[in-house]
Amino acid sequence: MENTTPCSNVYDVCDGGDSIADIWGQRTPYKHEWPTRVDERLIDEPEKWVQSACVLCSNGCGLDIGVKDGKVVGVRGRATDRVNKGRLGPKGLNGWTAISHPDRLTYPLVRKNGKLERVSWDEAMACIVQKVKQTQARLSNHGIEFYTSGQLLLEEYYVLAMIGKAGLNTLHMDGNTRLCTATAAASMRESFGSDGQPGSYADIDYTDCVFLVGHNVSHTQTVLWSRMLDRLDGPNPPNLIVVDPRRSDTAERATVHLAPKIGTNVALLNGIQHLLFANDGWIDEEFVSKHVVGLEQLRTIVSKYTPEYVEEITGVPPVQLKEAARIIGTTKSLLSTALQGINNINLLRGLIGKPGSGVLQMNGQPTAQNDREAGCDGEYPGFRNFQNPKHVQEIADAWNIGYMHVPHWAQPTHIETMLKHIEHGSIDIMWISGTNPLVSLPHLQLVRDLFTKPELEGEKTGCFTNADRTVHISYKAVEPPGEAKPDMNIFLDFAKRIGFKDKDGNDLCPWTEPEEVFNAWKKLSKGRPCDYSELTYEELTGGSGIQWPCNAENPQGTERLFTDGKFFTDIDYCESYGHDLETGAPMTKSQSQALNPAGRAILKASDYRPPLETPDDEYPFRLSTGRNVYHFHTRTKTGRKDRLQRAFPEAVIQISHEDAQDLQLKEKDIVVVRSRRGAVELPVTIGNIEKGQVFIPFHFGYFDAKNERARAANELTIGPNLQTTNFQVRRRQNRKSPRRPENC
Repeated sequence: MENTTPCSNVYDVCDGGDSIADIWGQRTPYKHEWPTRVDERLIDEPEKWVQSACVLCSNGCGLDIGVKDGKVVGVRGRATDRVNKGRLGPKGLNGWTAISHPDRLTYPLVRKNGKLERVSWDEAMACIVQKVKQTQARLSNHGIEFYTSGQLLLEEYYVLAMIGKAGLNTLHMDGNTRLCTATAAASMRESFGSDGQPGSYADIDYTDCVFLVGHNVSHTQTVLWSRMLDRLDGPNPPNLIVVDPRRSDTAERATVHLAPKIGTNVALLNGIQHLLFANDGWIDEEFVSKHVVGLEQLRTIVSKYTPEYVEEITGVPPVQLKEAARIIGTTKSLLSTALQGINNINLLRGLIGKPGSGVLQMNGQPTAQNDREAGCDGEYPGFRNFQNPKHVQEIADAWNIGYMHVPHWAQPTHIETMLKHIEHGSIDIMWISGTNPLVSLPHLQLVRDLFTKPELEGEKTGCFTNADRTVHISYKAVEPPGEAKPDMNIFLDFAKRIGFKDKDGNDLCPWTEPEEVFNAWKKLSKGRPCDYSELTYEELTGGSGIQWPCNAENPQGTERLFTDGKFFTDIDYCESYGHDLETGAPMTKSQSQALNPAGRAILKASDYRPPLETPDDEYPFRLSTGRNVYHFHTRTKTGRKDRLQRAFPEAVIQISHEDAQDLQLKEKDIVVVRSRRGAVELPVTIGNIEKGQVFIPFHFGYFDAKNERARAANELTIGPNLQTTNFQVRRRQNRKSPRRPENC
C-alpha cells in the first residue's frame, strides 16, 4: 500500500555514520507520551513510500520502504506507529540494502551427481513431491520434519502448519525459536495458562521500575532501549534493575546491577522472592489471595534462599540483592522483561495488567510470536491444548479433517530429537525455512540436496506480530529478483501438487492470496488468547500496528492483558496443563485440576539445580552467548551490509581484566576456547565482565570466513544450552589450530 504522508522533524542519517556511531540517536526525554522522532536512510529520493515493518529484531518497528524505478532506495520510521514513533535502529536503517546483494539466490537449485544445479521451479517442486512420496512409502509421514524460524509472515506460518499437521499429520515440527523464546513461551503457559505477552511497550511510559533479567535490550532491541533511555533522561525517571553477568551498555544505566555467575538466575530470583516474603507489605496479600495459586509451596521453596546463601551460589553481594529487592518490593509499578520466566515476582506484587506494570517475555526474532501462535514450533494453532479433545476437535473442524488426523497422540518433537531421528535414519527429509542451523545448531552435518529461494521483506505482502502482540502489515514494495517466490506460494504449490485434500475432497489449502489466508487464520483464532477476529488488512493499513486480542469486545486491540485479574488457566481453556519445573515432566489434566487454578495465575516454584558440569581446574570458565547490536542471527543479511559488517567484523571472546592478567593476554590476542566437545579460535576483548565468565556472540559462521579457523559458538557444545558446559581459554600456540567443520 502506497503511503504519501510527508514526515517532519526528520532525524536524518542519510549522509553520516550516525546510526552506527550513535546507535540510539538523539534523546527526547519524556514521561507518559513518547515524542515522535522520524529516522530515515536514503540513497535516492523515493517516488513512493510503501508501508512495512522492520524484521531485524523482535521489536517490530513500523517503517516505510522508499521505492524508485522499481527498486528500494531507502527506509524511514513510521511516525504513527505505536511501537517506535518513527525511530529505527542501526540494523533497520542499514540492513535493507542486503535485498540487492549479489549473493542472493534467485532461482531453485537441485543436487545432481553431487553438485547443486539450477533448475526450473516446475522441476524443483516435482523433485520435492517425488522425494516426499518416496519417504512416505518407506518411512510413513513421520519420515518428514519441518524446521522453521521467526522470520516468515503469519500467513506463511499458517499454511505451513496446515501442511505439517493437517496434510502430513506429523508431530515433527519445530523452530529455531527453540533456541531462545521457547523458555519465554513455556513460562507464560506455566504461569498464565497460555502463551501471549501480558505487558505492553507503552508500560515503559508510566512505570516506576524496569527490571531486566538477562535482557541486554540496548543491543537486542535498540529502539526499545531508546524509549527506556528517554524515560531515564526525563522527569521522574524509573529505577532500573539489570541482571547480567556483563557490564553491558544496558547495565551502565542501572540503578542496581546484579551480575550473577552464568547459569545461576534461578537462585538469584529465588533470593528476591525470599526477601519479598520476609518483609511486611512487599507482597500484595489481597491480590494473591484472589488471583493466584501455589503461594505456600513457593514460600517453602524460597525460604532457604537468604542473601548469604544466594551469594554462595551466584556471587552477588547481599547488599546488592537486598537493595534490588527493596526497590522491587516497594515500587508502585513494575515492568519486568526477560527471555526466561520472571512472572512470580510481578504476581507476588500484584503488578500486572496495570499501566506501567506487566511482564514482557522478549522474543529474539521479529515473527517468533506468529511461529508459535500458528502452530509451527511445537505449539498448536490459536494456542490450543493438544491434550484437550475439545481443542483438537476445533482444529479439525476449522481444517475440515478428521479428529485423528490432527497429530495429538504424543508430545510435539523437539529439534534435538528430530536430529537424532535423522542420524538413526528414521527421518529422511528436513524442510528448513528461514533459518541457518549449520551455524546455530551444534555439530550439525547435513547434505543439502535442494534449495528453493523465497522472497525477502518488501517483496511480498503479509502480517507479523512483535513481542508486545502488535500486529503489523507489510506490503509488497518491489518485485523480487530473478525467479524468487514467497514462502507462502512455495507451500501452496507443494500442497496442491502432492494432493492434500480435506474430508470432502476439496483442496486443503485452496488460497492464492495472503489476505485469503489471513481471513482463514482469523476464524481459527477466534475465542482464543491470540484472537484476530476483528483485524483486517484495511484496519492495519495507513496507521499503527494493532495489538491482539482484537475481537468484538476489543475492536481497537488490547494494550495489556489480565486487567481484570483473570488469567488463561481455566482447565477447559488453557493451552497447557503445565509441567513439573524440576523434572520437566508434563502434568496431566487431573494434576492440573488438583491445583484448581480456575482463572487464577499459577506461582511456579523450583529449587536451583547446579549444571551437570561446574568449573574445575581444567575448564574454569563459564560461557554465555548473545547478540551484538550490529548483527542479526547468523548474519545472512547483516553480514552482507558493509556498514554493519565493518562495525563488527568478526567474533570475539570477552573476558575480564583479572582473567586477562592471569593468562597474560592483551587486547586482540588470539586464543583457543575449548570445551569437552570442541574448540574455536577468537581474538580477545578485555573488560566489562565478571571474573570467571566469558562471552561470545553467536552470529558468526563461515560464508565470509577469511581463513579456516573455527569460530561458531555451536562448536563448543552438544546442545542449545551453552550454560551447562564449561571452558578453558588459552593463548594460541604454534600448534595446529581448531578448524571449522565440513559442510559449513
